[in-house]
Amino acid sequence: MRRVFISGELQAEFKIAGPDAHHLMHVLRAKVGQQLVVVDKLRQVAEAEIISLAEDHLVLRLGKHLSADTEPPIEVTLAQSLPKGDKMDFIVQKAVELGVSRIIPVVAANCVVKYNADKRAARQKKWQKIADEAAKQCGRTVQPVVEMVMSLEEVLESKEEASMFMCYEGEAAQPIREFFASSQARRFCVLVGPEGGFSPAEVSLCRQKNVQTVTMGPRILRTETAALAALSLLLYAKGDLGGRSK
Repeated sequence: MRRVFISGELQAEFKIAGPDAHHLMHVLRAKVGQQLVVVDKLRQVAEAEIISLAEDHLVLRLGKHLSADTEPPIEVTLAQSLPKGDKMDFIVQKAVELGVSRIIPVVAANCVVKYNADKRAARQKKWQKIADEAAKQCGRTVQPVVEMVMSLEEVLESKEEASMFMCYEGEAAQPIREFFASSQARRFCVLVGPEGGFSPAEVSLCRQKNVQTVTMGPRILRTETAALAALSLLLYAKGDLGGRSK
């Protein structure tokens, strides 16, 4: 069944308006009697039936609640340096499927793409739409947020209480698996460089800010490969991917 997120809480009857309503009615041709899966702001999940259609909204009747919290036991942010072409579309989609809760597009020194303010806003809107669709497709119970493009310095200042680590090809002493084994954090931020990697000055700045540098192995990975490999390893190590223990 089609999954829809709502900003309020589930009620006996409720409306869906805005872009979701437009998509359901005019793209998917939703009909009265159709069943949907609805997720509210409290991560409650339930089946619901469309009982009426109006010009700009649908009305649904609540059905049975579902036990379907699919979120990881840790909170993960991906801080991804801007790659060339449409690679960011792919990274956003797959990162959401893997379980991230937040994605920050990052401007690093070796980024080839340069966006002005208008382009940044348009890209953020596009990436958020990709994230929303991925969350619905893979059965998430939260909608991951794609932030506006930030500089590396802004990311370092806003890391809050997350344990931040950098995938760095120049690191040899700290394998990523050892970093995960030694950390008891419940919030992580994965920092991934662009095609040309992080500059020495950026690596130095990150280390000054207590960002851990880790190696994922002897081969240099493309930026999109590094991002998804790091996320997969993290979520496996912390008990999400690979099946949860009962």
